[in-house]
Amino acid sequence: MKILIVGAGAVGGYFGARLQDAGRDVTFLVRDKRAALLREHGLRVQSPAGDLTLRELKLVSGSQLLPQYDLVILSCKAYDLEDAIASVAPAIGGNAVILPLLNGMQHLDILDQRFGAERVLGGQCVVASTLDAQGVIRHLNAFHGMTFGERAGGVSARARQINDALSGAGFDVTLSENILQSMWEKWTMLATLASSTSLMRASIGDILQGPGGLQFLEGVLAECAGIAELQGYKPGEAFYNRTRGMLAEHGSTLTASMFRDISANARIEADHIIGDLIRRGDAKGAKTTLLQLAYLHLKSYEAYRARTTA
Repeated sequence: MKILIVGAGAVGGYFGARLQDAGRDVTFLVRDKRAALLREHGLRVQSPAGDLTLRELKLVSGSQLLPQYDLVILSCKAYDLEDAIASVAPAIGGNAVILPLLNGMQHLDILDQRFGAERVLGGQCVVASTLDAQGVIRHLNAFHGMTFGERAGGVSARARQINDALSGAGFDVTLSENILQSMWEKWTMLATLASSTSLMRASIGDILQGPGGLQFLEGVLAECAGIAELQGYKPGEAFYNRTRGMLAEHGSTLTASMFRDISANARIEADHIIGDLIRRGDAKGAKTTLLQLAYLHLKSYEAYRARTTA
């Protein structure tokens, strides 16, 4: 199976490196600056699961793409999606299947409209990784997994083939029979964490020390989960037990990546993660009071950043 990884950053580069190291046929679609760095130093990963330096890399630019790939893995930030689509479009032909690893759901609508829903799988990943100033991908903990499946449910022949290609490459792979349920549960957890830690500019443990901290966290979770339920994807009991335990852990230093991006004066996925969730909730008459407050905070940050960043 010929696999195209869109980008070679913290997420795509990590999974792509593991796949190539396991002998898979992997090509990376990268910009010129990243390509030059990779040619000089190789694709470097530092990880508790084992470090990698790969020098024999297949690198292409958008102008060099041909429709010769079976699987296209897309892991960009939501605000880069339109550019990524424009770059990767020449590769989408034949029986090519797109596996997006973005958060939320809005990207599915955009990809469906551009390439057709039959080409777009559901997917998500769990990996804490960053790309440092030297171009090294730093994997920060022991978690590194990918879950995917057909959005219509069940397990298709092509999904089994993709599962075979991804499995045994040094990270966890799950072929889901109900991927949209998994995606909604992750979105619920992520939106809860992003809204609460970004709004309070604090970790979970810090929020719990304030008066009403736990009630606030549970209130945000209730709003996010309520929207998922109204959309037909009520979070399961195992999800609630796991998430409530996470939100009640005193001393926890856990924050959302969105909060860390704010702290670094970087771009954020406010519209994709929180704004779109509110939009879907409003369409169903859901309560979104705390989410609206968090969204106002995020959009105010974006306005401030736009005004002060040259």
